[in-house]
Amino acid sequence: MEPAEHNKESEFSRKVSEMEKRKLKALHENRPGVWAGLGMFGMVGWSVAVPALLGAAAGIWLDKNYPQSFSWALTLLLVGLTTGCVIGGYWIARENKEINK
Repeated sequence: MEPAEHNKESEFSRKVSEMEKRKLKALHENRPGVWAGLGMFGMVGWSVAVPALLGAAAGIWLDKNYPQSFSWALTLLLVGLTTGCVIGGYWIARENKEINK
């Protein structure tokens, strides 16, 4: 075997060994993965969207049945959006606290 081929083979072996060590280390660590992050992203999205939509729906109903000089739909949409943001912030803080344990 020529020295250049031997160097290429040992370099390849070293890279494979490093990749295997990283993979084994990742398997043994209990860190949340990409799917957990995407799940949290979805949870926060739903936490904001649902109260906002419920507020808008209730506001539309109130506008039809109890008209006022202001828009119930817009008012309750903003209330729902604010509530959703607070709930989303709670979820993020809770997960951040758990990750940093």
